[in-house]
Amino acid sequence: MKMKSLAAAIALTLVPVTSVFAAALDRSGQSVAAFLQPDNYFEAGFSVLDPDVSGKEAGTTITRRNIGDMADDYAFPQAAIKLQPTKNFSFGILYDQPFGADAKYSGNNAFVSQGTDTAILSQGLANTIFSGLSATQRVGAALQAQGVDLSTAAGQARLAATVAAYNADPTTKQTIDNGVKAVVDARVAGALTSPGVTVGGTGGGTQVEVETQNLSFLFGFQPNENFNFYAGPVYQTIKGDVNLRGLAYSVYSGYDAKISEETAWGWLAGMAYQIPEIALKASITYRSEIDYDANVKETIPTLGALALLDPTAPATIAAAQGTTAITTPQSVNLDFQTGIMANTVAFANVRWVDWTNFTIQPYKFGLVSKAVGALANQPNGFNLVEYSDDQWSANVGVGRKVNDKWAGNVSVGWDSGAGNPVSTLGPTEGYWNAGVGIQYSPAPNYFVAGGVKYFWLGDAKAQTGAQAGTNAYAADFSDNSAIAYGLKLGYRF
Repeated sequence: MKMKSLAAAIALTLVPVTSVFAAALDRSGQSVAAFLQPDNYFEAGFSVLDPDVSGKEAGTTITRRNIGDMADDYAFPQAAIKLQPTKNFSFGILYDQPFGADAKYSGNNAFVSQGTDTAILSQGLANTIFSGLSATQRVGAALQAQGVDLSTAAGQARLAATVAAYNADPTTKQTIDNGVKAVVDARVAGALTSPGVTVGGTGGGTQVEVETQNLSFLFGFQPNENFNFYAGPVYQTIKGDVNLRGLAYSVYSGYDAKISEETAWGWLAGMAYQIPEIALKASITYRSEIDYDANVKETIPTLGALALLDPTAPATIAAAQGTTAITTPQSVNLDFQTGIMANTVAFANVRWVDWTNFTIQPYKFGLVSKAVGALANQPNGFNLVEYSDDQWSANVGVGRKVNDKWAGNVSVGWDSGAGNPVSTLGPTEGYWNAGVGIQYSPAPNYFVAGGVKYFWLGDAKAQTGAQAGTNAYAADFSDNSAIAYGLKLGYRF
């Protein structure tokens, strides 16, 4: 049972729909299988994902409205070329789009600006500010509204006496609270509707679009027919847009962040072992983190509201300049295949991605988060996106050559997700999937392969950045699914 007799079945393990829907921002699965093909080899593939992710307002959201499908379809290409100039040395270039996001909220819910957000958002912010005031602050505000000068000894004496009455007499407390609450409501409403402050920005729904591109340059050394050691640099680009809208994001409603395309370098290394006589091949590949120092253009239309907390904050943050650190995660892929009977191979892939060390906190977003963090029980601020768990995924299947021209495979897959609750910008927790693939080889040296997979997406609670690291959440997503299609051409030369 030689490797050549199983070429068709083995190639099926590469049908490009393995990881098109995975935890966090993971997309392509970052396989190096094309580089491990024998002799000279070229392939090009294209994958399409059609997800359906809907849910309902829940948790801290006051209303309980439905949330329609917020996950947009997306498509991405993959390509690879591998050259074997000598029996001991090989070179390859792999192209993929490893990480990304594409989502957009619509309809009437807490993640969409409806044009009437000002009153709702004002009330929510007013309640938050009021609840953060101490008894002394509330009494002091009430006395100042009556014209009492608290800088004098008489004023301080009256403050002390009124605080004592506030703490001892429920009626006095209620009267003072009602008066102070009315003042806070008026100030917040005035701040949020003053010139230059537009709650909800330009309207519309919350949306995110993130795209990365990878070029992996691999150099391989094969001391014999069994071992292959490989390593090389990785060139990566990243760009994206984030728009936050609606009640769920409070003072961040209307926030926009645009990441112009940035570039950076990383590296990969791995080794493979094979026994061609039984079609056995095993490989392990490590990919490094890739660090960016990105310039992010941020728009914060509700910045003026921060004057309620600190009169100098709006001007200070508006004038602030700085870059944003973004690090795409390190990962490990373990691939295995072996012949199990004539013209039949079994295959498996296990992948780990280090999402717990991944965060995105745009520069001004972070400054605002520190200004309002105490009110959200996050005194050190919070991130736009973060994940609480690492991702583990696995795919296993069987491929069989039917005749010289046709082969097929079946597979099942599982993904752990990257924690729950999870970001509102990608509210699913892992999946189970099942897939089939078909390959047609008009001649021994080239083929066309296609595949389809159906995903049962894991239920998840969705939380905003201000809620990350807590059990609080703003929506619940359940009973969701996705379907993926892939097409690939391969050529041996």
